[in-house]
Amino acid sequence: MNPSNLSAPDLGPLSPWAPELAQAFVTLASDIALVMDEQGVIRTVAQGRHGSDEAMLPGARSWVGRRWVDTVSPDTRAKVDQLLTEVARTGLARRRELSHPLDEGASVAVAYTAVRLGQDGPVLAVGRDLRAIGAIQQRFLEAQRDMERGYWQARQAEARHRLLHQVASDTVLLIDAAERRITEANAAAIDLFGTPAEHLVGHALSGFLLQTHRQAFDDLAVTVLHTAQAAEIRIRLINHSTPASLALTPLPGEGRALLLARVRLAEQPGTAAQLHQTLARLGDGVAEAVLVTDSAGHALMANAALLRLLNLGDERDVKGRHLADWFEVAGGGLDALIRRVRRSGMAVREPARLLAADARALPVELSASLLSEGDMECIGWSVGRLGPAGAASGEALQSALTALAGQVGELPLPELMREAASLIERHFIGLALERAHEDPAAAARLLGVSEQRIGGLPGGVPPLPETP
Repeated sequence: MNPSNLSAPDLGPLSPWAPELAQAFVTLASDIALVMDEQGVIRTVAQGRHGSDEAMLPGARSWVGRRWVDTVSPDTRAKVDQLLTEVARTGLARRRELSHPLDEGASVAVAYTAVRLGQDGPVLAVGRDLRAIGAIQQRFLEAQRDMERGYWQARQAEARHRLLHQVASDTVLLIDAAERRITEANAAAIDLFGTPAEHLVGHALSGFLLQTHRQAFDDLAVTVLHTAQAAEIRIRLINHSTPASLALTPLPGEGRALLLARVRLAEQPGTAAQLHQTLARLGDGVAEAVLVTDSAGHALMANAALLRLLNLGDERDVKGRHLADWFEVAGGGLDALIRRVRRSGMAVREPARLLAADARALPVELSASLLSEGDMECIGWSVGRLGPAGAASGEALQSALTALAGQVGELPLPELMREAASLIERHFIGLALERAHEDPAAAARLLGVSEQRIGGLPGGVPPLPETP
């Protein structure tokens, strides 16, 4: 209910005790109380204590004899007039917020209500300090801003992890636009389609799609070529029950039109609820070293596997630096490779040399593809570590076992078995060290053995015997 519509009781008998009432109010329920005559001149000031000794307004005692309106800031003087007019008319005045200036240029906000003690009695105004409420509101706003910052940081981290995972796991194909045949494919395509690399090139992409989705693929290719804009559809592959997305991007080829195709299996049901827990595994936890650069080759983000390869401790040591700081590529160098990726959409298994921060030079393979997501053109790079010198490759192991088999009849079976076990052990230790980027502890965890077992091979992993 509006106080202005109420008739105040006759409080005239209390007027002789107005100073005592003012002190009682500040003791029980308010921070300041003023007793004024009918002209609004302050006759008594009573204040509560903030802490042990401090009053809310230390200079308020000097207000005695001054008009109330002269003690407030200019922008709230009209509210004082409204309070006094209302209390003169009805005996009660509703709550209004006033501001008292301080000597140091600050001000104190106070919420006042007023009551008249009798028809011709004094006016008693009691006020409540609003600084505590303001501090609570400020803390709330700050907490809200912190939550918003945390939300956007989480969104940025999610986008970063997704992009790194995309570079490491997406199937990327280069397609002849006229015949719709694959002209180049990355390593992920071999796993996705279950076809050796030599069988992918020259194969029509539609041959990997369900019959009911092949026309949609052809329509998508026509649309992309006609509009010169990237587009995406949902498809199903003949060897996967999970739906997949197929994105096509037009590329200017050398004498022929090309399409850059990116195939990504859809997330299984329930993965969205587990996204927060799996982001690190999807992005920084992939074994393959991954880097995302702008179109000029300057690093934007990198995963933990690449940082280990470069012997760097923090992603901030990578951002903004050029690929040439770490990689050497023959046949025109990195600039030529970047131009080719921008022109043709991808590059696969380009031999290179990685220059780590500890002066190591490691043989690697660079694969790259254009990233069409987002407003800025980016390039995703995956770095495949070639086996360390002397490490047993699959071919070397096969050759060594073949040579050992040729010694049947010359060596007894127990010795043949010991030699075969030693060859296989060295092969798997070499693979584990490669995947763990030469970290013996990590390699030991991969194999489920002790680190001493890994480090017990003098000089690293010894070479397999040469085939005679």
